Amino acid sequence: MSKNIEFYFDFSSPYSYIGYKEIMKLSKKNLFDIKFMPIFLGGLHNSAGITPAAFIKIKSKYMVDDTRLICEKKNIKFNFNKYFPIKTINFMRGVIIAEKDSLEKLYIEKIFNAIWQDGLNMNDTIVINKVLKNIDLNPEIFLDKINNQRIKDELRKLTDQAMRRGIFGAPTFRVNNKIFWGQDRLSYAIDELK
Repeated sequence: MSKNIEFYFDFSSPYSYIGYKEIMKLSKKNLFDIKFMPIFLGGLHNSAGITPAAFIKIKSKYMVDDTRLICEKKNIKFNFNKYFPIKTINFMRGVIIAEKDSLEKLYIEKIFNAIWQDGLNMNDTIVINKVLKNIDLNPEIFLDKINNQRIKDELRKLTDQAMRRGIFGAPTFRVNNKIFWGQDRLSYAIDELK
């Protein structure tokens, strides 16, 4: 049996943020390792023919209230980002770069917090540059790297691979080839580890 949980996520998803906070809290007990699986949620939704909740008025309003309620119940610092939706494709490519530079955990933490805890406008270049500098990343070098065709192809490949595995949304947890979709399914993924 695997002692790994694959965590499929996109920074654009407030539910991914909640799932991230929960999985990090549980992993501190050293029960399992997390394999971070960045995907481009917009591309995944397009491939699956899914209209995101953010673009359906009634669901969008519910999502704002729902994420606040969940975070309140779980004692997670959270501010629904008033600049939502955030364009995250470059940040998702950044996860691949951060992994190669051994900054993966720090990078993921800082980007999630900037969007969903601090409520920063991560569509604004000046704000993005400040956040990157706070992670000790040079914004110009970072931008150059995320525009490398190899990195673009790698994110596309990870997203396509997720689709082939039956993953259609974020967050998704995968253990022993079984998928558990949604932040509220993390406990099921943990049970599968046992």
